[in-house]
Amino acid sequence: MLPLILAIDIGTSSSRASFFDETGTRIVASTSQRTYPLLTTPDGGAELDPTVLLEAIKECIAQTINVARTTPALRGRPIAGVGVSCFWHSLVGTNSRGTPLTKIITWADARCRPEAAQLRGLFSEEAVHARTGCMLRSSFWPAKLLWLKQHQPEIFLSVKVWMSPAEWIQQTLTGRAVCALAMATGTGIFDPTRLDWDSEILSQCGLTPSDLLPLSDEPVTVGGSLGETYPELNGVPWFPAIGDGAASNLGSGCTLPGLAAINVGTSAALRIMRAGTEAKSPTGLFCYRVDAQRFLVGGAISNAGNLREWCLRELQTGNPEELEAALAARPGPNHGLTVLPCWAAERAPTWNEDLQGSILGITHSTTGLDLFQAITEATYQRIAQIADLVVATTKETPKFLVSGGIQHSLTALQRLADILDQPLYANPEPEASIRGAAVYAMEKLGMPIQALPETEPLLPRKEIALRYREARACQTKLEALLREHGPQI
Repeated sequence: MLPLILAIDIGTSSSRASFFDETGTRIVASTSQRTYPLLTTPDGGAELDPTVLLEAIKECIAQTINVARTTPALRGRPIAGVGVSCFWHSLVGTNSRGTPLTKIITWADARCRPEAAQLRGLFSEEAVHARTGCMLRSSFWPAKLLWLKQHQPEIFLSVKVWMSPAEWIQQTLTGRAVCALAMATGTGIFDPTRLDWDSEILSQCGLTPSDLLPLSDEPVTVGGSLGETYPELNGVPWFPAIGDGAASNLGSGCTLPGLAAINVGTSAALRIMRAGTEAKSPTGLFCYRVDAQRFLVGGAISNAGNLREWCLRELQTGNPEELEAALAARPGPNHGLTVLPCWAAERAPTWNEDLQGSILGITHSTTGLDLFQAITEATYQRIAQIADLVVATTKETPKFLVSGGIQHSLTALQRLADILDQPLYANPEPEASIRGAAVYAMEKLGMPIQALPETEPLLPRKEIALRYREARACQTKLEALLREHGPQI
């Protein structure tokens, strides 16, 4: 019988599991999802409860396997491997038995902004970026580790192993875990050219390689309680998790020159994949490993779907159908607002972590719909800035494939195409990250990957695109003004 791949996608707000067939096609009926809260604090904390995350993933696996057991077309088909995608840049500290001593500190946790600034005072950020592909900012491990060391010293000293949440899940469910190159590269303490930890930054954080899991792209074998509970998984290779950005490109089919993947979910990012042993990118853009042969260049923003959810909750602009229709009738920036969408500490393209959300131009005639449109447009403008930087590193303008929650709204896709002033191709598999987890496992198993079908492009409307470019210039000027004068204005 033809084999299946079990794919797991661990996200900041929810996790999914699904089976993929031998062609790399998701078996939709087998897809399960569980949500959980991001624990935020006024000082910038953004954490997940490890036990809540673990239970959510176990429930997803249980539901997906139960579908296979009860579906005649899937029953009895062997599972060839388990592939995992997980949000990057996050960590958890455990004792020697793997029990968490900290919560999962996510990429969005910005309490360590002062520690990031300390690091920039000690090191040349440009030199560190050239070595690690990461900026010295709150998103990455060095600042988070220093924050823990300074604010929770007893816990910091008690931790025996630091790992990503996906590695902790792998260790908890299978009894053993390793750190894939693709996950190590998102920490900020890894050299993607040397394929090893950066000793200088690691030492500054008070760690040695023995405090981390072994680097390996090789799978571990499912056994123990998970193998006993699900005999179909016993002995199956579980591949170490890759970052959701790497998975997004793999799941979109954006693995060759001339292709760029855009994902707009809780956060958003634009990435191109390149081959080579020397992994470099311009300052401000990230450079992360996919594996020893491939790396990504691009940029990510912290405010995307999470900001849209904030708008829906706080602005109360009506039910989704009415909102979609109202936005479709407003094709350009007629609201007169300029927004810096920095509700959470922002990353690319300018990495201005002290910048806060700002709205300029409010009058008595400004409506909730105006605010909703302007705030979501501002997020797309940041993606467009990243696109301009990425295009400048290539010999030709790439073909842009988009996936993520934005695909639920044709109006949002059209607005993004207008702001980018580029044709957009919707990914026929909207859940690119989970497909990427499956594709990664299939690649490692030597299974052929069937190309995704091409979709018709959504074309930008040139006159509207010109107005959005003018609006982007206003956003850039506002940011420059606030960067120079800050809260004094």
